[in-house]
Amino acid sequence: MLFQIKSYLQFLWHSKNEHAVHSPFVFSLLTKCFYDKKSKPEYTILRKYRNSLLANNNTIEVTDFGAGSKVFKSNARVISKIAKTAGISPKRAELLFRITNYFQPDNILEIGTSLGLATSALCLGSKSAGEKAKIITLEGCPETAKIAQLQFQKFNFDNVNPIVTEFSSFLSDIQLQTLNFKLIYFDGNHSKKATLDYFGLLLPTITNETVWIFDDIHWSPEMEDAWEIIKKHPKVTVTIDTFQWGLVLFRREQPKEHFIIRI
Repeated sequence: MLFQIKSYLQFLWHSKNEHAVHSPFVFSLLTKCFYDKKSKPEYTILRKYRNSLLANNNTIEVTDFGAGSKVFKSNARVISKIAKTAGISPKRAELLFRITNYFQPDNILEIGTSLGLATSALCLGSKSAGEKAKIITLEGCPETAKIAQLQFQKFNFDNVNPIVTEFSSFLSDIQLQTLNFKLIYFDGNHSKKATLDYFGLLLPTITNETVWIFDDIHWSPEMEDAWEIIKKHPKVTVTIDTFQWGLVLFRREQPKEHFIIRI
């Protein structure tokens, strides 16, 4: 906790808003997407999705393949508590919806479904972008995935393909290299090694329009190390640190630049 407080204070010291950004591309992203305060009808569906999970007091046995939980001490977890403490926040879900709607990706990959709170934002954002995007979401825990799948059916998220798998084995599949995911949301394993492994395995899928979002880049010292390595990679041009997330873009026409942005 002390580490994250220190990291956040450093973030606040260095962070800027749109007025300090001179890149037209990033300025447009901030003003038309990040800082868009207008209410959206999809936000109501996001709230209904979340509230249905908050009302679910059943207990499931969670199989945790990641870096562990800072909240739960046992693998037996109440669904409502998972939704309340471990899922994407309401504010971040709305931002993820706006990012998806802004970039209009036709193929999306999510690494770490959990209960599908972030998936719902990806799905609704892709729907309002026009033609439904194809969404693959990966989850290692069968019991958690089962709850998410029931939620997808309940809310008619029929463009979501949930897959129960160990992430590295799925991402190592050579057939994956033929897919060009326009947006990837990384929220499956908050360890340095896993994050960099996924980064390397998915690099062959990038295009000039690809957007990657890494969750919890300041979760631990090793996650900050992973973020620094990703920022310096020669194929990466634009990176945006919002403290919770790190956005990575590969636009060849952009000069290499890093932004620390308050939201």
